[in-house]
Amino acid sequence: MLSILKKRRSVRKFKNVKIPQDIINDFKEALLRSPASKSSNPWEFIFVENSNTLETLSLSKPHGSSFLKYAKLGVVICADPEKSDVWIEDASIASIILQLTVENFELGSCWVQIRKRMHNNDKSSEEYVKDILNIPDNMRVLSIIGIGYPEDKKAGHKKSSLDFSKIYTEKYKS
Repeated sequence: MLSILKKRRSVRKFKNVKIPQDIINDFKEALLRSPASKSSNPWEFIFVENSNTLETLSLSKPHGSSFLKYAKLGVVICADPEKSDVWIEDASIASIILQLTVENFELGSCWVQIRKRMHNNDKSSEEYVKDILNIPDNMRVLSIIGIGYPEDKKAGHKKSSLDFSKIYTEKYKS
């Protein structure tokens, strides 16, 4: 697992290459294996491959979502807050499980934060995404993970760039 973390980088430029269905099926299985508090599994996932829909989702917010129009797959991470008081954490775990699985297949991904972001002055990003994808009112939208084959493969962050001063042993030290 550490080898995957060592090479993982956010990818926002994708090749125009379709992702095989068997790989997408593995992504689905990985998501459904994501841990959740008390096995509540409050999350649900929408897989979007339609390029027109991805382009529309790329307008979810003014900054940080435009790359979705180039992705070959977008996975919308939703959750039902009635099923778990820690739905944000559970959906976040599912999001990163997906990203690590994507990396394992030599594809790239990037997280689009939807929760607590604005589409424009009058509408939240969450409302915008819900309207596009017909997501019911009781569901919350946390993120969209854009996925595809990387146009350019960047090297992972070097170990020397890691801030080990943020690691403490036994007690917090200032």
